Amino acid sequence: MPLLVPPAPAPALRSVLAALSSPTAVREARPPALRTAQGPLSPEFPLPFHVLDGIIPSSRPPRTRLTGWRFLIRSGDRTVAAADTMLTPDGWAFSHFCEGPYIASSVLALRQAEAMTSRYQPRLLSVPELYMLTLWLHDGPEAGAEASDTMPLPTDLLVPLAPAPPGIASHRPHRVADLLPLLTHRLTPPAAVPLLSQSA
Repeated sequence: MPLLVPPAPAPALRSVLAALSSPTAVREARPPALRTAQGPLSPEFPLPFHVLDGIIPSSRPPRTRLTGWRFLIRSGDRTVAAADTMLTPDGWAFSHFCEGPYIASSVLALRQAEAMTSRYQPRLLSVPELYMLTLWLHDGPEAGAEASDTMPLPTDLLVPLAPAPPGIASHRPHRVADLLPLLTHRLTPPAAVPLLSQSA
């Protein structure tokens, strides 16, 4: 079933188009995947990029924050890289190009999501403490909600992208209510065990 792709902010898209059309507008060198691509490059499939904070148990509940938009960059019929934008005091601006395994994994996860029977709004959710990136599939009647909504619903799905942390299967959809407790457990430090005094 087609995904409910949220519209990206127009300034974010314009900044990516400018970075693609003018290499001098970007301070860092383009990644090899862009330098060797044949034919025109086009940004497609904008995905809001969220970061999950506070999953370690504390007095504050977990929360997400929208930090940018990621555009998949296509050359012909192939997705070769991605372009990230960020929110600055002056609005949305180009951040950087990226390549690597998360790009192909994102494409595969999106294809899996399109084959599902429910319609979802796709987003990306990063868990920095675990060096983990997931495709966040926002579910339910609010699937057309604003991309800046800040907490996953318990019924939303998280699809870990490859490479996933050890013990977590990539490309296997997990309900938020099931996966978040697992991630919290991984980041909870073990309880200190008191040393037993030795008798002389």
